[in-house]
Amino acid sequence: MTPDHGQEDWARKAFARSREAYPSSPAPVERILTTARARRKRRRAAAVVAAVASAACVVGIGLSVAFLGPQPAAVAPARLPAPPASSPYTPAPSTVTVPVADGTTDGKRWSVMLEFHPTLPKGYAPPPHGGLGTSLLCQRMYIGGVRIDHQGGPWSDCQPVTGTNDPAPAGEMGLWGLHDKGLDGTRLMVANPEPDVAYGLITLTNGHQIKAETVTVPGTTYRAWAAPIPDGQTIAAVDQYDDHHHRLTHDTNWH
Repeated sequence: MTPDHGQEDWARKAFARSREAYPSSPAPVERILTTARARRKRRRAAAVVAAVASAACVVGIGLSVAFLGPQPAAVAPARLPAPPASSPYTPAPSTVTVPVADGTTDGKRWSVMLEFHPTLPKGYAPPPHGGLGTSLLCQRMYIGGVRIDHQGGPWSDCQPVTGTNDPAPAGEMGLWGLHDKGLDGTRLMVANPEPDVAYGLITLTNGHQIKAETVTVPGTTYRAWAAPIPDGQTIAAVDQYDDHHHRLTHDTNWH
């Protein structure tokens, strides 16, 4: 098929007339740049506002934490709270130790203490022929830093009692030493007197007298007085007196 060059020329001329009749406007470069700058400013402003809001939030949280203080995880209290007044439960008191007497005899330091355990200590085994009891009363006696009867274990100088007002120990008295069952060497005379005894008075065969005041374990009726007997000395008599210096007992059986 032969091309129609006349038709092609007509189309070119028609296009040229149309372009001359409707001239194209230049591209709106400045308007485009202005719009872009405005958008960029809005984005920056929005970013600044967001940053300020985020910082304020962080500061607010920090201040809240500062005012509230550290919030540790829940833990058990260091000690149980006191029970209500109407509750029958009363926490058991701790072991009470009270010094009875101490001093120096024959160049040796000596001391006697009463030790009351409200409940039987862990590991304590009652003596084969002793009472069971609910508490423990210990009479700790030392001469020259050595505990009398230490060979028998930690509870050899203890006896089971019932509560804080057991009358069983009252009236006991003994002469104690580190050897020969207290017959020679430096010894200790220890008594667990009746409630009305204020002090004991030991008279030696050489005429020397030793006075010993009664001491009571706080919160209990358990009491004792103690005095040293020097090596080579013999007891002539042991007397006990009340607050008014009235003699209550007189014992001459200690030799």
